Amino acid sequence: MQNYQWGIIGTGDIAHQFAKNFKSTESSITGVAARDFEKTKAFAKEYSISSVYETVEEMLDNPDINMVYVAVPNNIHHYYITKALQKGKHVLCEKAITMTSAELQEETELANENKLVLQEAMTIFNMPLYQKLKEIADSGELGKLKMIQAPFGSYKEPDPNNRFFNPDLAGGALLDIGTYAVSFARFFLSSAPSVSYSEMIPFETGVDEESMTILKNDHNEMASVNLSFQAKMPKKGIIAYEKGYITIDEYPRAEQAEITYRTGETQTVEAGNAKDALNYEVQNMIDTIKGNENTTLPLTTDVIQVLDEMRSFWEAQ
Repeated sequence: MQNYQWGIIGTGDIAHQFAKNFKSTESSITGVAARDFEKTKAFAKEYSISSVYETVEEMLDNPDINMVYVAVPNNIHHYYITKALQKGKHVLCEKAITMTSAELQEETELANENKLVLQEAMTIFNMPLYQKLKEIADSGELGKLKMIQAPFGSYKEPDPNNRFFNPDLAGGALLDIGTYAVSFARFFLSSAPSVSYSEMIPFETGVDEESMTILKNDHNEMASVNLSFQAKMPKKGIIAYEKGYITIDEYPRAEQAEITYRTGETQTVEAGNAKDALNYEVQNMIDTIKGNENTTLPLTTDVIQVLDEMRSFWEAQ
C-alpha cells in the first residue's frame, strides 16, 4: 500500500479542524508550514506532526510529502495551489478553491499536465448523506426537479479590518459562505446553471455583505441563493421535486434529511457523521489518486463560474 503523506499549509481554524479530527488508514499528516513559525511549531506539537517547516517552499521540497492541504485565506489559494502542483503534489484546497474561473482553469491544466489530483475541500460534495440523496433523486421516485432554495446567513461583527470584510483578503459573503450555497444547488441540479439575476448590497469596504441570486439551467430547473454576513438565517436547504421535497438542516455538514412526499408521508434519510466531514474529503482524494474519477472538480468548476457571473451582475448595478 502506498504511503500518502500530507503537508498542511496554514494553521488557522479550519487547519485545526482538519488535524484534530483526522482519521485515515491510508495517509498521515507529516508536515506543516505557515507564516508564523512559532504558531506552526505549536500546531505541530498539539497534533503530533513530525516535521515543522519555516517556509512552505521548504515543505514542498520534501519528496516524501505527496499531498498538500491548503488552508490559508482565499486571496492566496491560487499562489499556493500553483506552487504545490509545480512541485508534484496532489492538492486539496479549502473553499473557495480560487477567486475566479480563470485561476481554476490554470490550476486544472497544470494538474492534468502533471497527472495530479486537484480538489476543493467542499463538504457537500463528499458527505455520504448527499450521495444517498442523489441516488434517491436519480431513481426517479421524486419525479422531475423543479426548484432549490439555498440560504446561508451568518452574523459577522462589522470590522473593516477583519478578513471577512477586507477586500484585500478576498472578503465578502460570496467567497466565504456563498460557495456552500451555490455548491448545494449545483449538486442537485442536473446540469450547470447560469445566473438569471443577482443583486448585492455592499459593506462599507465594498465587499458583498448580502445578496440574492436566481439560477437556472437548460432543464428549466431553478435555484435561489440568499447570502448575508449581517443576519443569521437557518442553513436549511430545500430541493423540490414534482412528487415531494427534501429538507436538509445545517446542510454544509448534514448527516440527516427528511423527504416529504406529495401524499403527506415523510421519510428520514441518514448517512455519515458531521465530525468526519473533512475525513470524507481526505478519502475521496486518496480514492481519486488511486484511479477513481475526479467527480467533484467538474462541479467545483461550475460553481466558480456561477460566482464569476454573480459578480458580473453586481458590477453592472
